[in-house]
Amino acid sequence: MYLLRTKESKDMKLDLLVTEFLEYLEVEKGCSLLTARAYKHYLQRFCNWFRENCSGTRPEEIDLESVRRYRLYLAHFRSPDGAQLKRNSQSYYIIALRSFLRYLVVKRDIDTMSPDKIELPKQGSRSVSFLDAGQMERLLNSPKISNITGLRDRVILETLFSTGLRVSELVSLNRDQIDLKRKEFGIRGKGNKIRVVFLSDTAAQWIERYLQARKDYFKPLFIRYSGAVDSWNSGERMRLTARSVQKIVTKYATRCGLSIKVSPHTMRHSFATDLLINGADIRSVQEMLGHESIKTTQVYTHVTNRHLKEVHQAFHHKG
Repeated sequence: MYLLRTKESKDMKLDLLVTEFLEYLEVEKGCSLLTARAYKHYLQRFCNWFRENCSGTRPEEIDLESVRRYRLYLAHFRSPDGAQLKRNSQSYYIIALRSFLRYLVVKRDIDTMSPDKIELPKQGSRSVSFLDAGQMERLLNSPKISNITGLRDRVILETLFSTGLRVSELVSLNRDQIDLKRKEFGIRGKGNKIRVVFLSDTAAQWIERYLQARKDYFKPLFIRYSGAVDSWNSGERMRLTARSVQKIVTKYATRCGLSIKVSPHTMRHSFATDLLINGADIRSVQEMLGHESIKTTQVYTHVTNRHLKEVHQAFHHKG
């Protein structure tokens, strides 16, 4: 455990400190493995660049000039196929570096550059893709429910739109979590934050129909129906993966001829947008989405503001 290590900071190299920081994210901050993996990728790139271009291996060697050069490197970076890092992607690298430096200064009392000296790149407004009512209806009706696989897929689509769950949250669901009587269940989201998720009447009916059609006793709510049957650990190996759900959503979006790229996150955007357009307050939507900050939820106000303008233009007396 990182808390038990007692080496002096002067003997600590960046690689080891990064490892400790990642452990801190998981243990203390409750970050998911996916988040920790992303931070590992961002910070390893910095460490490699810092070692090769500044001969740096220790935190006290990081200064404003080396960070400036690193940002220039990110701006000029090209992948083997010639693609450059998008501005948002460059921000992720800098955010990771700032978080790491803050950990070193605040949690480890290590003499290094202050993270407050690093300014984040200015970003434009995030664009949000979502489905309107007609598009959503087409998508929900696209699976053929004559077999268990199609029925499962319909339930996945209904649940995503009804709850606004992240795909990682969806695939983590177990059968015994769902209270169909109350039409709700608890979920552990980002940062180990627990929230209550509500089901629409329609989604609850589809889940009940799917469970009644199941002939197995596997624990996961959504399971695969291809490959070898493996009942190890209550059928844990039968659980659908996030990647599988992404493929399922994309398949049906293509099948029903939707013109935009649709992912599970598009369903989440559609859930939030539908709530706001129909009068929900943004604080409630923040809670339902499991956003830690209201700023994350406010991206949807741009969408709803456009909708209000369209309503005004369509219905206001022009005189």
